[in-house]
Amino acid sequence: MSKSPLRIGIAGLGTVGGGIIKLLNSQAALLAARCGRAIEVTAVSARDRYKDRGVDLSAYTWHDDAVGLASDDNVDVVAELIGGEDGVVKALVEAAIANGKHIVTANKALIARHGTALAKSAETANVTLAFEAAVAGGVPIVKAMREGLAANTFSRVFGILNGTCNYILSEMRETGKEFDVVLKEAQELGYAEVDPAFDVDGVDAAHKLAILTSLAFGCEVNFDEVHVEGIRHISPLDIEFADDLGYRIKLLGIARRTDKGIEQRVHPCMVPLDAPIAHIEDVFNAVVVDGDHVDTTMYEGRGAGEGPSASAVVADIMDIAAGRLPCAFTIPADQLSKMQVAPISSHVGSYYVRFMVVDKPGVFATIASALHENNVSMEAVLQRGRSENEAVPVVMTTHEADEAAMIATLETIEKNDAVVEPPRLIRIESF
Repeated sequence: MSKSPLRIGIAGLGTVGGGIIKLLNSQAALLAARCGRAIEVTAVSARDRYKDRGVDLSAYTWHDDAVGLASDDNVDVVAELIGGEDGVVKALVEAAIANGKHIVTANKALIARHGTALAKSAETANVTLAFEAAVAGGVPIVKAMREGLAANTFSRVFGILNGTCNYILSEMRETGKEFDVVLKEAQELGYAEVDPAFDVDGVDAAHKLAILTSLAFGCEVNFDEVHVEGIRHISPLDIEFADDLGYRIKLLGIARRTDKGIEQRVHPCMVPLDAPIAHIEDVFNAVVVDGDHVDTTMYEGRGAGEGPSASAVVADIMDIAAGRLPCAFTIPADQLSKMQVAPISSHVGSYYVRFMVVDKPGVFATIASALHENNVSMEAVLQRGRSENEAVPVVMTTHEADEAAMIATLETIEKNDAVVEPPRLIRIESF
């Protein structure tokens, strides 16, 4: 065992930062035995020096300015747990790399926006950029793809990448409550932020998907080309119809190679009940990877929280302690290719659509005509209730169709004065 401990500076002492200190202290002997070197925290930084975090910080050098960790001679690894994609966070990471310090981060926004450039800088400086905790928390999907599945060519990676959304959709299905009601309950339980937009509008999942796409396909991280939809428009009515049709609604991030390029999309999906991912509930995450030699593999676990995230960060630190210094995105960053993007308009698939219509003559004729004009084939139609004066739901599923044709169809149907609200479209995925 090396006599020199690996010295850690932690920037950000929130839930995860505090959890890392607890884990390193409680598991010190085990970690040293497993990686051949002691690991110790030597410096910390946070906004409030005097806040009670439930851990003793008295033995560590305190930096009021997080960037100060980058030039601390008593720090070998900077663990960045602040969050955000620019400002002090980016300055800290860039300065640490310039000073020859390894970086471990749980910051998916930073990696999704600047991962390629940071990886190039880290490799030039001969230091590690590690981010296992940035994707799916305690689920070791980055290591699985970069190491355990390294012999495979990947065709698709997809999954439930946001526990908040998965919890909300699970609760809506179990209770029949509206989105806004369940969101408020999730906030009270601490599963959703006071401002939940990052989660429920799909941005958090899109950050994670952009990282997985780069790992899977050897391309530069390209967050701007992720098609993103959230779950605000999902209603208990859609969830009921999904059950009737043999589906569950899940917010999925999907990246796959097509003959038009690489798709990156985050949106609600109708998932068949016989697909294992349909049964991932509550705040859990799951990622499915399709490789040419392993076929399909699935990884499930808690996607956030003190323990799971700290576990992932410390696993990266242990790699550094043991001298395992892999490329951030599987291959050297200067070999990452420019992504050939397959736009969402080129997507081909089946669809669920719900219309709210006033039941009067001619409505179905309008729907049928629009389908025919755009070469979209209807698979099934469901209708609940009939009333001449009130809107009733009409649900349609289609055979495979071009996304552009499907959107054109809905735009035509929406113009009919019997359609009283925008049609609700959910893509159907067959796994």
